[in-house]
Amino acid sequence: MFTGASNLAEGVDKAFLFIFIIAFIFIIGITVFMIWTVIHFSRKKGKEAKQFRGSMKLEVLWTGIPLILVMLMFWIGWKGFAPMRKVPADAMVVKAIGRMWEWEFVYSDSLRSKELVLPINKPVKLDLVAEDVNHSLFIPAFRVKEDVVPGYDNWLWFTPNYIGNYEILCTEYCGLLHSAMVSQTRIVEQDEYDKWFEELKAASFVPEPDGLKLLRSTGCLACHSLDGSKLVGPSFAGFYGSQRTVTAGGAQKTVTADDAYIKRSIYEPNEEVVEGYARNLMQSYRTLLTEEQIGIITEYLKTLVKNEGTQGAGL
Repeated sequence: MFTGASNLAEGVDKAFLFIFIIAFIFIIGITVFMIWTVIHFSRKKGKEAKQFRGSMKLEVLWTGIPLILVMLMFWIGWKGFAPMRKVPADAMVVKAIGRMWEWEFVYSDSLRSKELVLPINKPVKLDLVAEDVNHSLFIPAFRVKEDVVPGYDNWLWFTPNYIGNYEILCTEYCGLLHSAMVSQTRIVEQDEYDKWFEELKAASFVPEPDGLKLLRSTGCLACHSLDGSKLVGPSFAGFYGSQRTVTAGGAQKTVTADDAYIKRSIYEPNEEVVEGYARNLMQSYRTLLTEEQIGIITEYLKTLVKNEGTQGAGL
């Protein structure tokens, strides 16, 4: 009855079911008692009023019974919670990174994936890291949820029981695209996982440009895509050298997305806002990026140009 998608689901479900049943019994019992009281003690002609004194038996009952029920709730809840903080010695370790507004999973300290791929029946520990603001990693099917807070070492673990795809959510409001911060856990057989892991290693041998590393590490790719899709901010695809329609000082004008424009957009993002996008969504990166680093990013953006002079999306 309580078999869940992970080894921890049974304890959580038992606690939930027990609390739900107690609450259901009480709400029915209290409602029936209230209805009976209203009818039985309603004002009637010719009926003499009576004075009631306190009852020790009643006091003991309505204090003792709730106390016993609350202690039972605590005990059942504790039995479900305690295993969540006892990680098996043979658990594989994966770093789960939360940033606005995506999840990323790091295997073997360097192999990165946008989805969490795991072998079935293998315990896994997720080391939780936040790169910007507070997040909370929640996998509903596994009944696991933990906060992901900058500067705070936190983790969770579980053993997946069934093959399939399971949704990963963020349950800590983290900004404009909080609701879109989703990923998936893919549970596969061990041989399929080994094949996927080898492919991930092979892909990692392709060196990542320094400009892309900077865009990733500073969180730029959470708001700006590389493939032309529209996010919070315009895309970087086809950006460098394109003509931009911007609003500056209350008036519209057209500017060229060159080196100087990129620098202004990073240091003073609200001075020239691209048409179709809102002001104040991006704050200045003056303290985060040096001019040398901006130059490295600019060189990378030049490589994304496909149609010179088109109105691509940019900063």
